[in-house]
Amino acid sequence: MAEEIRRGEEEGLGPVLNRNIEALRERRARDARVAPLPARIADAVSRFAGSMSFVAVHAAAVLLWAGWNLGFVPGLVPFDPSFVILATAASVEAIFLSTFILISQNRAAEEQDRRHELDLQISLLAEHEITRLLRLVTAIAEKAGVGEARHPDLGELERDVAPEAVLDTIERKKKEADDR
Repeated sequence: MAEEIRRGEEEGLGPVLNRNIEALRERRARDARVAPLPARIADAVSRFAGSMSFVAVHAAAVLLWAGWNLGFVPGLVPFDPSFVILATAASVEAIFLSTFILISQNRAAEEQDRRHELDLQISLLAEHEITRLLRLVTAIAEKAGVGEARHPDLGELERDVAPEAVLDTIERKKKEADDR
């Protein structure tokens, strides 16, 4: 980890930012290691299904299947001339792939929800800290006789934000807009 932080500092990143990047990278790696086996399998299948290798393997398999069953491969007797077996296999594969992909998407959505929650908590903490700093700086400015300390916008900026009130207002305004 120390090597990663040093490299980040050489790239112009500050030590705190680089430490945070490294902590998040380590957290993702840990989460991947402790994920249940079915989830890891679903992720691996989804990753492969979304690759050009998957496309190439399937293209080769379908071409070989078609060539064999259309009689283009000498010495091989067609076993699925109507391609019913191929269609059935493709349908079953599609069902399983869809399921694996949905499992992976559900896991990704859960992870995204956790990150959004973290972002919200950090934003609320930052807003609280900035409000406190603004009050402190305004008090210092008033004591020093700086005229800007009496700017009318400061009163509004120094008020604490109530997240639930903000959410209620957003929801009310959305409902009003939908009702129009």
